[in-house]
Amino acid sequence: MLGVCLLFVGIVLINNGVCTLWKINPKSAAVMNVFVGGLSVIINVLSLTRGNYYAAGTGLLFGFTYLFVAINNIFELDTRPFAVFSVFVAINAVIFGIVEGITGSTVLGITPDWRWAVIWWLWAILWGSALFSDILKKKIGAQVAVLQIFEGVITAWVPGVLMLLGMW
Repeated sequence: MLGVCLLFVGIVLINNGVCTLWKINPKSAAVMNVFVGGLSVIINVLSLTRGNYYAAGTGLLFGFTYLFVAINNIFELDTRPFAVFSVFVAINAVIFGIVEGITGSTVLGITPDWRWAVIWWLWAILWGSALFSDILKKKIGAQVAVLQIFEGVITAWVPGVLMLLGMW
């Protein structure tokens, strides 16, 4: 299921970055966020029912992120609550990078793989960017958009495709 989620996380990140760079109406960009956020929530609720709480907990961070973005864009809401959520997720992403990439967890059955450390920490940077853009009101829009596209390809799309092909 992770490969499926990552495939769609890849396109939503690419879509969000491209829509920002091309100055596409955020309401139009929200459509893909609804699809991917909804898919992620469904997949991770299934993980919950199977007792895989770690996968569900980490995966729901993504689902809620994209649904939060969609609702903010559709209803033109204040983005500061989303930024607070994003900072929370960024802090957790640093922790998950340590566990999945360096220490592993015998309790969770996680064997450390440095690639996951890099991926989680890149996601932490992206989520953390909301602190600067939405709370501190720093103008970093184009840089975040480029980072979204880069991370969509490197941290989600490529790993997702490799997982679906049985090569990861």
